[in-house]
Amino acid sequence: MESVLFSPLRLRGLTLKNRVVVAPMCQYSAIDGTANDWHLMHMGQFAVSGCGLFVTEATAVSPEGRISDRCLGLFSDATEAALAPVVAFCKRWGNTPIGIQLAHAGRKGSSSAPGSGMPPGPLADAQGAWPTVAPSALPFTPAWPVPQSLDAAGLKRVRDDFAAATVRAQRIGFDVIEIHAAHGYLLHQFLSPLSNRRTDAYGGSLENRMRFPLEVFDAVRAVWPADKPLGIRVSGTDWVDGGWTIEDTIALAMALEERGCDFFHVSSGGNTPDAAIPAGPGYQIPLAGRVKATTSMAVVAVGQIVSPHQAETIVRTGQADLVALARSMLFNPHWTWQAAAELGAEAPYPFQYARCHPSLRGTPIPPGQPPAPAAR
Repeated sequence: MESVLFSPLRLRGLTLKNRVVVAPMCQYSAIDGTANDWHLMHMGQFAVSGCGLFVTEATAVSPEGRISDRCLGLFSDATEAALAPVVAFCKRWGNTPIGIQLAHAGRKGSSSAPGSGMPPGPLADAQGAWPTVAPSALPFTPAWPVPQSLDAAGLKRVRDDFAAATVRAQRIGFDVIEIHAAHGYLLHQFLSPLSNRRTDAYGGSLENRMRFPLEVFDAVRAVWPADKPLGIRVSGTDWVDGGWTIEDTIALAMALEERGCDFFHVSSGGNTPDAAIPAGPGYQIPLAGRVKATTSMAVVAVGQIVSPHQAETIVRTGQADLVALARSMLFNPHWTWQAAAELGAEAPYPFQYARCHPSLRGTPIPPGQPPAPAAR
């Protein structure tokens, strides 16, 4: 039986060679939002990994939109100039389309970074803290600073920042954009009644709470080329009574599909620290399945997907169109090659590594004559 996981998928003008996605993973290694050699190594290894799509870490659309002071950004000429050669390197040597996740942290910004030596939580003023914004003046926890509620000018500024970052992403050669509306960051904060207590047109009803994320999507779609895919990552549920639900998520998916969204990446949680999350292998897959049953958009499943056969089952049974892996990819950047071998399929290899293909292992290779790629 041919693998569905390793069948192609077309999104607008882009054809993915398989359904494996490297999910966005924060690296907390940028300096003032700018990429460096760490990002070249990190992104470069996945550019040659044979997966269908690689998506960069959450990339802030403004300095105050960063999660931490070590988070990547695309909000200035300097951040664009630093990221451009990394993308060029991946495009020159890689066999994988590259996406960027555009994000704004909202009230969860200005936090300490892993590896910084500081305890988890918000930065102090002496540590370089900056003011944060949110739909409502509600802190993430009582220990966090109270964010400023966005007024009309602030809402316009955030929309414009997303659009400007999109233009920069197009200029340096990204193939795909994913808007981050999950994990308790700004757009998720607007969606959830736990964090959005506004009384204007952007709060209250589900329609009103969806309004600003939809406006951001429209602003990005307006400046992103028509032949390039645009998707969004959402939390399918807050896992808290009275919060954002899977039914709300389905309503958002239907609204986005009408606006030309190409893929819908379903994660969960992150908006409150007290959520009872039933984590375990594939624990978020039912959420993706619920969305998949109601939309014709491509749906991405994520969350403790570990084995090739597990991933194959998810797409074969129609619970999702693509599977996204994060920690499994960090542990084994060549997971896609391993999965293809186990499932009797093919994944792209760079010619420099082609001799590790199962069909060529143990085959003598004359000096100076590398084998042809196993699959391109």
